[in-house]
Amino acid sequence: MKTSDFYYDLPQELIAQTPIEKRDTSRLMTLNRATGEVGHHHFYELPDFLRPGDCLILNDSRVLPARLLGQRLPGGGACEVLLLTDKGDKTWECLVRPGRKMRTGAKLSFGNGELTAEVVGEVEGGNRLVRFDYEGIFLEVLEHLGKMPLPPYIKEELQDKERYQTVYSKVLGSAAAPTAGLHFTPELLEKIAARGVGVGYVTLHVGLGTFRPVKEEEITDHEMHSEFCTIPPETAELINRTKKSGGRVICVGTTSCRTLESWAAEDGHMEPKSGWTNIYIYPGYRFKVMDGLVTNFHLPESTLIMLVSAFAGREHVLAAYEEAVKERYRFFSFGDAMFIS
Repeated sequence: MKTSDFYYDLPQELIAQTPIEKRDTSRLMTLNRATGEVGHHHFYELPDFLRPGDCLILNDSRVLPARLLGQRLPGGGACEVLLLTDKGDKTWECLVRPGRKMRTGAKLSFGNGELTAEVVGEVEGGNRLVRFDYEGIFLEVLEHLGKMPLPPYIKEELQDKERYQTVYSKVLGSAAAPTAGLHFTPELLEKIAARGVGVGYVTLHVGLGTFRPVKEEEITDHEMHSEFCTIPPETAELINRTKKSGGRVICVGTTSCRTLESWAAEDGHMEPKSGWTNIYIYPGYRFKVMDGLVTNFHLPESTLIMLVSAFAGREHVLAAYEEAVKERYRFFSFGDAMFIS
């Protein structure tokens, strides 16, 4: 299959630049993966499409305010550092700008010297190893100085950092939000539980590789990035109980889907597990555990639209996306959602 098989035409003005005022008033397209039939609703109607005995699996990862704006020392030229992976000993693998002026030995300052750093190495692909120096707890310094690492297609400044977090986010570690979960409110989750739908949590720390375009012509030539994920015992038990009683396992977001599909046995049985996954799901994949998916609208030619196409069929998905464009849905991270069943 070719990467170009997953292209669709998207007008720029449909890329959502800001979050909608009330999370659950975003639009919700329903897609029947057997027939391709679509419906138009709002996200607060999601409970109407869930059945008692189903379970909903959400990713509780929290986004690090991992974008730091500062100055190079001496001289004061501007610099930007984006934290990617904690390497221990106060050292992180980072994306840096301007790269040509931030070679090994470069010294940096953030927040009038509240946080200082030195580039201590370079890794394959051009990322830098940066060692930080600070007083107190690094995550508290980040909360104070860091900005949200918004995707490159969002040009507007985010006014409220919490709007790029889900209301149930808990475990710090993502470089990007699990955006399908941004539509939920505490009240909506209560309504879902009251319908007899189980709610369980996994953790997958979303990497920036999620935005990396597929550049290879053949989709099978693309190399998938790795992300760390965890399935706790209570979630594994909930999934097994749901399957046994004939309920559906519905993943909120491609990250929850990738977590479950990484560790499920061939018969769909789930055990508690933690580890790195680089699972790459594209058409032809046989799903072991997921029966339904809540997801946003994804970039053309991305691994995410390939995953959705593996679940619902490429023709159905592209037809649904064409309909979403026609109906002026909002796309990508701050955009509208789709429920596929």
